[in-house]
Formats: sequence, C-alpha cells, structure tokens
Amino acid sequence: MANAISPLSSSCSSSRLPVVRSPPWRAQGGRCVQYRNLGRASPRMMASSVDEVDVKKISDGKATVEKVVEKAEFQTGAWNWRGYPIRYQFAGDSGPALVLIHGFGANSDHWRKNIPYLAKTHRVFAIDLIGYGYSGKPNPRDVGVDTFYTFDTWASQINDFCTDVVKEQAFFICNSIGGVVGLQAAIADPKLCRGLVVLNISLRMLHIKKQPWIARPFIRSFQNLLRDTVLGKFFFNSVARPESVKNILTQCYHDPSKVTDELVQSILQPGLEPGAAEVFLEFICYSGGPLPEELFPQVKCPVLVAWGEKDPWEPIELGRAYGDFDTVEDFVVLPNVGHCPQDEAPELVNPLVESFVKRHQKLP
Repeated sequence: MANAISPLSSSCSSSRLPVVRSPPWRAQGGRCVQYRNLGRASPRMMASSVDEVDVKKISDGKATVEKVVEKAEFQTGAWNWRGYPIRYQFAGDSGPALVLIHGFGANSDHWRKNIPYLAKTHRVFAIDLIGYGYSGKPNPRDVGVDTFYTFDTWASQINDFCTDVVKEQAFFICNSIGGVVGLQAAIADPKLCRGLVVLNISLRMLHIKKQPWIARPFIRSFQNLLRDTVLGKFFFNSVARPESVKNILTQCYHDPSKVTDELVQSILQPGLEPGAAEVFLEFICYSGGPLPEELFPQVKCPVLVAWGEKDPWEPIELGRAYGDFDTVEDFVVLPNVGHCPQDEAPELVNPLVESFVKRHQKLP
C-alpha cells in the first residue's frame, strides 16, 4: 500500500534546461541503427550552447538559488521493429537503464527536460511508440488485424526494445497512457522491468466498461462513424492545427506559460505526417483493452505513482485509489501541476525518478 507523500517534503532542485531539437533520421536494414551507421555528418544532438541553469535548493524551509553550468547532449537512433522504423533518443554512458514512455499524441520530445538531467547517472532511452512521433505509422487497415494500436502492441514494442536496444533490465518511466503501456509490458515480461514510475496514468474513463450498458451500442456506432467516414478526417483536421494544439495543452497544463511554441510544434509536426490521422482515429475509438486497476495487482516489480494535483483530465480524487494497491509503494502528490508533470515541473519529477531508482537499483 502506498504512502502519500509530497516531493516538497525533501530536497529538490529546479532547472531551466537547454532546448534540444531532433535532427532528421531514418531507419535502414539492421534492427538497431544509430547515426554513426547512417553516414550522417554528426552523430550527436547537442544544445546550441552551454546554458546557465537556475537551481533552487529547499532546505530547512529556506530556498536559495545558485547558478550552475550544464551542457545537454543526447543522440537520436533508429530501430527497425517488425519492419517499421522506430525513433528513439538516448543519453548517458553508465548507471541503471531508464525507458521513458510518452502519452497519447506525444513523442519522445516530451521528455526533453528530463533526459539531460537523468543521463548524468543513468542510461536513458526515450522512445516514440509506433504510430506516434517520428516512428512508423502503418494504416491499421493494412496490417491485417482488427485493432493494431493497442496496449498489447505497444507493450510488445517496449519489451523488444529492451531486449534489442537497451540490452538489459530497465526502469519504465511513464506518463498518461504510457503508464498503461508500461504496466502491460512489465506484466508481459516481468524479467525486463525493474520498477515503474507512472505519472498521471490514464484512468481510461472512456473505456467501454465504464459506460452505462444502455449507452454502449451508441458509443460503438459513433466510434465507427468517426473511423469509417469523412467525419473523422474532418475532426482530425480541426485538431491538427497550432491554435488547437495550444488550446488543448493549455487545458491540461496548470501553468499556461509552460505551453511554448516549441512544445506546440514538437507535438504538432509529427501529427502532420502521413498516417497520423488514421492512428489518431484508431486510438480514440479504442475503448477496450486493460484498465489500470486491472493491471496494478499483477505487477511484480515496485511501482511509484505520482500525480499532478491540478490535472483536469485525470482527477487526482480518482487517481488516489491506485495508491491502495499493495504493489504501489508510494503515491506522490505534485502540487500545482497538471497532466504532464515531466514537462511542466521537471524540477519535481527528475529528483523523484532519481530517488526511486536509487532505492531499487540493486538487484535482489
């Protein structure tokens, strides 16, 4: 059973991290391809300059700010998974491995404020789930299965990634639907996951099991209408615009100043690639699969649940129930933070991940 704690009860740091942009990349024949194998001029992604970082230390109730110099650097790789190109970003030469798993509509750039910090003492990998970011976006109608973009698919992707690329057990650090993906992956192959940190995991309130039975046939009919007619494409086109993306992000971020043009573009641009509309419609019509409350009891590794208390999409009042599972060791409240704590408040999330991994990095 979890202990409800606040990260402000212990020392933490806040940082203004450098901006790192993703260069072009491509996949080729081998299973795992990095820039040095692609003949690119430079294998590295670097911040454009050395950045001064404000670091706030909280001790004995007094806050002090000091200046430090930090240089951010991480690389982008391409991995061929089942014939589909998968983008991932990575940094760090030593320490426990971390796999960062993004949420719906996002990609590995959503961890840009976490990778440099965590890479100081960890091997960090942030992956674009298939269908998102700059990974492949196969049309589900062409794959030959009824539903392709499912938690089973993504869990298999994560576990194969750990086997092929990470090449060791890893801690899964997850946000939103990425939390469901991480839980599913940890259950499917327990030997690959050393522990999970889930940030504002999706409650899956639109799951068919959570709808009144009398409404279920109408819900399925509406989903089919979206997926199979021009109405769905019209809906997607109304969402896939800078002003719409900014409005959506402003809803789920508690601090609107954190919704920058850079953030908007990092979410929007991959969503304009061919196939993105079909992926979007397929997932919003996916109301089956597992619920978090069904997965938590099955996990064999330690789990920490953290929740931005100002999340309007996944209310903390409902999320607190997850702290009652025996597999969840802590439920951490993140004050004045919305649905994406890793991006809105990295100064809270990064030390939280660091301390959790430190507690569990030694194998039993």
